[in-house]
Amino acid sequence: MKIQSVRLLDQVDEEFIETLMNLDLKRNVAKVITYLKSVSEVTSRDLERGSDLRQPEVSIAMRELKGLGWVEEREEKKPGKGRPFKVYKLKASMSSIIKHLENEKNKETEKVLNNINRLKQLTAK
Repeated sequence: MKIQSVRLLDQVDEEFIETLMNLDLKRNVAKVITYLKSVSEVTSRDLERGSDLRQPEVSIAMRELKGLGWVEEREEKKPGKGRPFKVYKLKASMSSIIKHLENEKNKETEKVLNNINRLKQLTAK
């Protein structure tokens, strides 16, 4: 029998996840980002175990993160037979991800304030 250790999310990671979710990221995406920020690279299987997500949830989160250009994916051949497994790593730095989230929230805030100002103008007529 083979023993393998996998990093698990802790209380600080849970707070990080909650904070990302407060910025409108989906829970699974937030979990994946949080896990990836703590490792240099990880197999899809270890990511599933460590983040407590199922394979389809990891795949969906990865699709979204790849669309944003934040993760890198490669396939690695298993020794012997079988399908190759995917290895992921964070491509973007956490500071650039945070900056992106900040810019998105600033755009939202500006849009809301513009709508409020427009309502004020319309009611003043």
